[in-house]
Amino acid sequence: MKPKLVVFDLAGTTVNDNNDVSKALQRLFKKIHIRISIQEGNELMGIPKPEAIGILLERHHYPFISKTLIEEMHAYFMKDMIKFYQKHASVKEKPGASEIFLQLREHKIKVVVDTGFNRSIVAPLLDRMGWLKNELIDGSVTNDEVPNGRPHPDLIYRAMELTGIKNPKDVAKVGDTIFDLNQGAAAQCGWVIGITTGAYSREQLSKGPHTHLIDHLSELSSLFHLE
Repeated sequence: MKPKLVVFDLAGTTVNDNNDVSKALQRLFKKIHIRISIQEGNELMGIPKPEAIGILLERHHYPFISKTLIEEMHAYFMKDMIKFYQKHASVKEKPGASEIFLQLREHKIKVVVDTGFNRSIVAPLLDRMGWLKNELIDGSVTNDEVPNGRPHPDLIYRAMELTGIKNPKDVAKVGDTIFDLNQGAAAQCGWVIGITTGAYSREQLSKGPHTHLIDHLSELSSLFHLE
């Protein structure tokens, strides 16, 4: 049995991430004299970034937390990430990403990427990847385009709307964080697949709801019987 739609996460799953998002959070919090660790940032990969910023502010007992502060910090974070994705030499796809996208498309399986980033960050990233231009994916869904980000199922439901898929049991979700797995489970996807190429280890992912755990995108070929 094959899925009709596969929804892939971006950073850590299909896009190379050398703790780049967590490093951007470190730069952001340094401005208000708070030191956060890479591990702290990685633990919050996958969720909407304003929510992650709020969690980190509370965790470090910042005394002046407000909606305005979080919005201002998120705006700075977005500018930093946009510049990074536009210009940094390390920005590239994960090994096997284009190949599995092509295989899925050849089998008439829809491909959508989803993310905890806003569209303003994702647009330059997708331009760099060239997936839309080369017709390797059918579309993308960003956090600011749905009412609720991960771990809620809204991003997956939006991907289903874009591709005309009605039954979530025909959908596979692939991601590198617990939030991806919780999202896939909340949407009742037929496949909820954790991949160990990003922020979370196999041991950490094993604690979340999943149907499969993989170490490389190429494993999806046999999992979905594409060979």
